[in-house]
Amino acid sequence: MIGLVVKNTGSWYQVKTDTGDVVECKIKGIFRLKDIKSTNPIAVGDMVHFDMNQDGTAMIHTICDRRNYIVRRSSNLSKQSHILASNLDLVALVVTINYPETSTVFIDRFLATAEAYRIPAYVVFNKIDRFDALQLEQLNQLQKLYDSLGYPTYQISALQSINIDALMNDLAGKTTLISGNSGVGKSTLINAIAPESLARTAAISDYHNKGMHTTTFSEMFALKTGGYIIDTPGVKGFGTIDMETTEVGHYFKEIFAYSSKCKFGNCSHIHEPDCAVVKAVNEKLISSTRYQSYLSILKDCDEGKYR
Repeated sequence: MIGLVVKNTGSWYQVKTDTGDVVECKIKGIFRLKDIKSTNPIAVGDMVHFDMNQDGTAMIHTICDRRNYIVRRSSNLSKQSHILASNLDLVALVVTINYPETSTVFIDRFLATAEAYRIPAYVVFNKIDRFDALQLEQLNQLQKLYDSLGYPTYQISALQSINIDALMNDLAGKTTLISGNSGVGKSTLINAIAPESLARTAAISDYHNKGMHTTTFSEMFALKTGGYIIDTPGVKGFGTIDMETTEVGHYFKEIFAYSSKCKFGNCSHIHEPDCAVVKAVNEKLISSTRYQSYLSILKDCDEGKYR
């Protein structure tokens, strides 16, 4: 039998068949013997083949070829990857400039990974109902930056259902991964656009002003407008993996554009003479925050460390 993986609890997988039945599955031990350098060889969004057991459970034995997937470095096992989801039409990164603050390095690492796996990305600025005038101006400047790079952006309040309709329209008929730091409001957003999902929410820790994990596993929810959204556990950092130093600049649209003007074809955009990228940074044609994010990924590549 064949089905779609709609939930991953770590040890069990829920697989939805063409008839709409949801089957509890485990994976055959062979997956653990293969050279799969991932903490989760099967991800939500995968199409899989499985065999039924007499007790009504099933055993997954084959993963169908993936159209794409998005991956981050595992925070516990630095040499392994963690696949967030597969077979995606979109990724939507939910960010907040406060309550808690999402760093631009996190945003850029996520967007660079989406570029690497050729998945269109949206940036969703949540909690606009909580910000004062100064914070809203900061948000507007950040939105202007990512708009200029061609990433669709949204200012929303998931809690107050502000500007939700436009985002819902763009997600209709697509399979979208919802990701972001812990506490940015992913579960609240999912409640707003797919209330039947009843995704759990929790308060932000006032002491640390950081998010508390409310989603402990990945799960896919069907939208009434067609398509799916995938909720994943919040993450504190986004470690890149499987990126070559010579390729990182390709995943920053503006750096790639200026790199064609560099004196050397293999320019690292750090110390070489006549580097068009460094010149553009100095002339404020490339955002300094984006350039620092680029350098941080290069450091990952050199040291092989999670950050």
